[in-house]
Amino acid sequence: MAIGKNKRISKGKKGGKKKVVDPFTRKDWFDVTAPVMFRNRNVGKTLTNRSQGTKLASEHLKGRVIEVCLADLNKDEDQAYRKMYLKVEEVQGKNCLTNFHGMDFTTDKLRSLVRKWHTLIEAHVDVKTTDGYLLRMFCIAFTKRRNNQVKKTCYAQTAQIRKIRRKMFTIMTREATTCDLKQLVEKFVPNLIGKQIEKDCQGIFPLQNVYIRKVKILKTPKYDPAKLLEMHSEAKEDVGAQVDRP
Repeated sequence: MAIGKNKRISKGKKGGKKKVVDPFTRKDWFDVTAPVMFRNRNVGKTLTNRSQGTKLASEHLKGRVIEVCLADLNKDEDQAYRKMYLKVEEVQGKNCLTNFHGMDFTTDKLRSLVRKWHTLIEAHVDVKTTDGYLLRMFCIAFTKRRNNQVKKTCYAQTAQIRKIRRKMFTIMTREATTCDLKQLVEKFVPNLIGKQIEKDCQGIFPLQNVYIRKVKILKTPKYDPAKLLEMHSEAKEDVGAQVDRP
């Protein structure tokens, strides 16, 4: 080979080795804040690429759905079987303001409820809150053995199941359509709707383990910043009792 003909031999591979840059050096951490319905407002942290040119960090964060255990939100281990979904709707500085986006049960809790010799009754209904949120609520219930029962099974008849399901529709619709989203979430946490269904169905067939097991948000109203800030404003301050002047 003639010297000087192939000039790339001494230079190595074309392009060379690229310098490896740690991707975390161009990312920022943001705090996730839960609405006022929950006791623990500080959910955790999320990260995204730093704002660069026309690509803003807030645009990447908006719309993110965060799954949080209700036990962490309310500092109560007895509620660990509920998963809450929070959606980032606004970014203020380093804080991500979230809103309720749905609820679900953990798989192990659902599996633990299902029993032999009992009837499982399910119902779902689409409801609209007073502030314009369209939700789909799923209810689950199980038949219960009577105290003095000798019979091994406690199956409900088809007619009874239909009556119970009709009752579920009525109660879920009534409870959801007469309040806004914030008040409805406050009903989900202590399972008020499930207890009401259980109480009202005693005359048809005794029930146990009645829960709103899942909630989906199908449609949201037009974004209102004032409404979101209201959900994130602190609860009424305790100003103490009034003291009469001497």
